[in-house]
Amino acid sequence: MEVQQYILTFLTDFVKILSEMAPYLLLGFFFAGLLYAFIPKNKIERYFNGNSLKSSTLAALFGIPLPLCSCGVIPTGMAFFKNGASKGGTVSFLISTPQTGVDSILATFSLMGLPFAIIRPIAALVTGITGGLVTSVVTKNEEEKTKAPEPEKEKQTVAQKLVSVFRYGFVEFIQDISKWLVIGLVLAAIISALIPNNFFEILNLPPILQMLLILVVSIPLYICATGSIPLAAVLILKGLSPGAAFVLLMAGPATNAATITMIGKVMGKKSLITYLSTIIAGALGFGLLIDYALPLQWFTTITYQHMAHGEHITWWQIASGIALSALIINGYIQRYLQSKKDSSVNLNNNIMSVQTIKVEGMTCNHCKANVESNLERLDSVDKVNVNLADKTVMLEGDSIDIEKAKETINSLGYKVV
Repeated sequence: MEVQQYILTFLTDFVKILSEMAPYLLLGFFFAGLLYAFIPKNKIERYFNGNSLKSSTLAALFGIPLPLCSCGVIPTGMAFFKNGASKGGTVSFLISTPQTGVDSILATFSLMGLPFAIIRPIAALVTGITGGLVTSVVTKNEEEKTKAPEPEKEKQTVAQKLVSVFRYGFVEFIQDISKWLVIGLVLAAIISALIPNNFFEILNLPPILQMLLILVVSIPLYICATGSIPLAAVLILKGLSPGAAFVLLMAGPATNAATITMIGKVMGKKSLITYLSTIIAGALGFGLLIDYALPLQWFTTITYQHMAHGEHITWWQIASGIALSALIINGYIQRYLQSKKDSSVNLNNNIMSVQTIKVEGMTCNHCKANVESNLERLDSVDKVNVNLADKTVMLEGDSIDIEKAKETINSLGYKVV
C-alpha cells in the first residue's frame, strides 16, 4: 500500500505542477514565436561588437527575453562569435540568455511568485554585463574574428511571419526544451513524493553551505531555465533556503559540461574562466542577498501556497496542461517524421556532387539552423541538409571543399567525426 501511495502522490504532484505552469508556458511559447519571427538573429548580432560596455549591455538585454537554454544558446552564441561578434558581447549573451526567457519568467511567476520572477532577469542582466566587461578586458590583446559575408535572405510577408510564430513557438521550440521540461517535472514530483517536507531543516545546514552544495551539483549538470523551476519550488518546500534555490535557477541553466567544453574550445581559456567565475559569483551573491537582505516571505509565501497547500486546479489550468502535453507529443512525432524525411532526402541531382559528414554535438533545431546557415555561406556549397537523428550533414555543390566545411563545423563548437 505504501508504494501505491507514493505512486499516487507522484502522479498527483506531477499533474498539479504541470497544470500550474501550463497556461504561463503556452503564453511564453507564443511570445517566443513572436521574438523569433519579428526579431531575427541577423538584426541582433550587429550590436554584439564595438564598445565593450555597449556591446555587453545590448547582448544581455537582447539575451534575457530570448527563449534559449544551453542546448540552443551555445550554438547561437558560437555562430554570433564566428560571424564577427566580440568575445565580450558573446560571453554576455551566453551568460544572460540561458538564465531566463519569456517562457521561464512567466513560469517562475506561476509557481514561485513575483519576487523570483523579477530577480531572475535582474541577475541575468547584472552577470551578463559583468561577464562581458571582464572578458573584454582580459582578452583585449587576443585577435577578434572578422565577420563572414551574409547571404541575402528572402523577406517574409506578415502572413508568413505569423505562420513562423506558431511553427517555432509551438513546434520547434517545444521540441528543443520538452525533454528537459519533462525531466524537471518528473524529478520535482519524485522529490515531492519521497523526501519529507523538513528534509533540509533536519540536515541543519547554514544557507551558504546549501548554496555551495547546490552549486557543485548544478555546474556540470544540464537543466533548462524552465525545467529548473519545479525543482527549485519543491526544494523550497522541503526546507531548502530560497537563496540556495535561486542558485539552482541561475547556475543550473547557465552551465553544464558540454557548454564548458565548447566555450573553452572556441573562445579560449580566459573567456571560459571569466564565464564560470561570473556565474558562480553572481549565483552566490544573489543567493546571499535573498537569504540575508530581503524579506524571507517574499520568496516562500507563493511557493508554499502553490506547492504545499494545493490550490484548487481550475478547468483552464487542466485544459492548458492537456494542450501542453499534446504539443509535447506532437513535437516528438514531428521530429520523428522529419528525421525520416531527412534520411530519405537525396540532394544529388546527378549534376552536383554530394558529401556526407558525421558530426557530434548537434542537439536541437538551433544547432541544425546554425550549421546549415554557416555552411551555405561557403562558395563551394550550394545546399545543406542536417539530420539531427543521424547526426549527419549532407552537402551539395560542384566542387565541395570538404576540409573547409569541416573547419567551419569545428569552429562552431561541434566535432566532425
